Amino acid sequence: MRAVLSVVGKDRTGILALVSNECLQFEANIEDVSQTVMQDVFNMFMIVDINKDTEEFLKFVNHIEQVGKENNLVIHVMHEDIFNAMHTI
Repeated sequence: MRAVLSVVGKDRTGILALVSNECLQFEANIEDVSQTVMQDVFNMFMIVDINKDTEEFLKFVNHIEQVGKENNLVIHVMHEDIFNAMHTI
């Protein structure tokens, strides 16, 4: 299953590495990434493939969002199907 992962926070060294390492722990493959810094605000979007069941997906979501809080980042994960449904007329 694929998901859209967004990260927002004050720019600093190592944010991409932090998020990538957390994805690695759950064997989530990063398929695409886009990042930018607007003034001093870091913004990143990732498409990740998590070949796990729903329970493991929910563990990943809870874990990575908590890592974000601990690192003063807002990390949000949305299942690809929900993302697509939100953008369908």
